Amino acid sequence: MSRKAKDRTALESRIGYKFADKDLLERALTHISALAGGNRAASYQRLEFLGDHVLGLVISDMLYRAFPKANEGELSRRLADLVRKETCAEVARAMDLGPALKLGNSESHAGGRRRSTILADVCEALVGAAFIDGGYKAAEELIERFWKERMIEAAASAARPQNNVAGMGTGAWPANAGLS
Repeated sequence: MSRKAKDRTALESRIGYKFADKDLLERALTHISALAGGNRAASYQRLEFLGDHVLGLVISDMLYRAFPKANEGELSRRLADLVRKETCAEVARAMDLGPALKLGNSESHAGGRRRSTILADVCEALVGAAFIDGGYKAAEELIERFWKERMIEAAASAARPQNNVAGMGTGAWPANAGLS
């Protein structure tokens, strides 16, 4: 097995999903700077578009089930926190996606593997690729694996009285939140 194949197998192990279509995984990890002629369709950009929406749907579903008494505004605030670029970049770091990225030389030398914007985009692209490769269930399992803990942490943090800001109330994120 080649080093690249071993690296991809290790990545699949870290994220908890094995791709049937390895080309989808490669595309999800490919920045446009790595492509000759700038063929955007061969980069992660289209998968990022899809992954952004799949992520929103799955997180919305998780929130809807976890917080049965929350109103639409509360659910929307929680969703925004969990799908924002910073959170996606944190998840990408937890997945250790940086070393797996295919970048052009200039982007690589400019620190692209650590750049939050690129990491967030690739994280969303990976969600989109899992969705295409394995359907809703595959994407849901990937997302739950990396976002469930963030939901629990946010619930516990927001439930503390010192975090009673912007009208969130002390019980806005119940510590048990049905996410255990």
